[in-house]
This record gives sequence, C-alpha cells and structure tokens, in this order.
Amino acid sequence: MCNYQDITATIANKGFATVASAFSNAEIDRLLQVLEQIDSDKATFRKTADLFAIRQFLKEVPSVVPLIFTPSFTTIIREVFGNDYFVVKSIYFDKPSASNWFVAYHQDLTISVDKKLDLLGFSPWTTKQNQFAVQPPLAILQDNFTIRIHLDDTDANNGALKVIPQSHLKGIYRPETINWDEETEAICPVKKGGIMFMKPLLLHTSNKTTNQAQRRVIHIEFSRSDLPKNLNWSERMKY
Repeated sequence: MCNYQDITATIANKGFATVASAFSNAEIDRLLQVLEQIDSDKATFRKTADLFAIRQFLKEVPSVVPLIFTPSFTTIIREVFGNDYFVVKSIYFDKPSASNWFVAYHQDLTISVDKKLDLLGFSPWTTKQNQFAVQPPLAILQDNFTIRIHLDDTDANNGALKVIPQSHLKGIYRPETINWDEETEAICPVKKGGIMFMKPLLLHTSNKTTNQAQRRVIHIEFSRSDLPKNLNWSERMKY
C-alpha cells in the first residue's frame, strides 16, 4: 500500500520519488507485446544502434493508452498530484543491451506545442521532425511533473537515472555551474513495473549500458497549466 502523502512530500523536497510494482508483470508484458508489433521504420520514429524512440507515443500507438492508464495507475497519479493534471507529452525509449548512449546532466526545459508563436516568456524555440518545442515561463516548469514507467529492471549498469536531489528548487540550473562541493548524486534504480516521479527542473543524467541489459521506459509529462490563446499543447489528453 502506497503512502501517497509521503510520496508527494518526497517529490516536493527531493524532486523525485519511486513507486515499486505500480504495474504487474502481466500488465507490463501486455504492453511489451504491443510494442513488439510496432513498425519501427516509420519516419516519425528515431532509430539508431544506441536508441529507439517514439515521440508523441500515445498518439502514435493509441492501443497502449488503456494498458497504461489502468485504474491503479490513475489512482496513484490522482492521490499524489490531484485531479487537475493532464498529459502533455509522451515518449517511448528503448536503450538496447549494447547501447553506448550517454546523456549528460540536464533539466527538461521545454514543452511540446502545436505551433510557433511570438509570445512573451516563451523562448527559445526548437523543431524536431516537424514538432515544436519551446521553453515556457518558469512557473509552468515548476508546476509540471513527469512519470517514467519502467518496462525492464533498471540499475546503474544499464542507464538508471542519476539525479541531483533538490536541484529542482534552484530554477534554471546550468550543468556547467554545478558545485560538487555542495551537491550530491543519487542513483535511481527501478524494477520492472515500477515508476519514477520526477520534476522537470531536476538535474538528471544517464550513463552508458555496461551489463548488456535492455532498458525500456515510457516517459509521460503532465501539466495543469493553460497556455496563452492560440497556443496548444501538442499532446493534451485527459486520462
């Protein structure tokens, strides 16, 4: 039984928290069966020797939606963050067993939207595969949260996230300015079927795989913020 108040307090204080066994092995296996049937050569998918990624995952593979948003999973979300949040971004990552993919320390500073507009407080803009991303006002990032659903056992040897606890409380925190005399690292291992809550402003990194173990993760971002007129979240979905 989860202590939801403790999870909420931990996220607020440290910027992250994990929940073991949010999904059963059978539920994860059903998700994996759907993923194995995907046409991985679609132009909107990113595929290299080190990484396979599907952006706008819930749109691209809608059959996974009921498998992800089970009654128990939605209960966890609502108990931890309330009823006001909705999905705004989704990505599926597959880090293969021989992956040398390394991600340096960073914050998740952009949101996905449907178009580019000249708006005060929204800058800079980027475009990937005809999808628009922008850094919004800080208040939006501070209020958003991310859930990472782990489809494999993940530890320090196959790319489990390393984070700097409480870095989400320091606003925009450039990696090159990290003071390692003051900061500490935490490794976030998560078992198959577990989830990790994370605030976008939490500094995090992921190492190369060293144990030949696969790491598959579904990354979903949530917000309760309305955007300015004529600008829309590219993946807004109420679960």
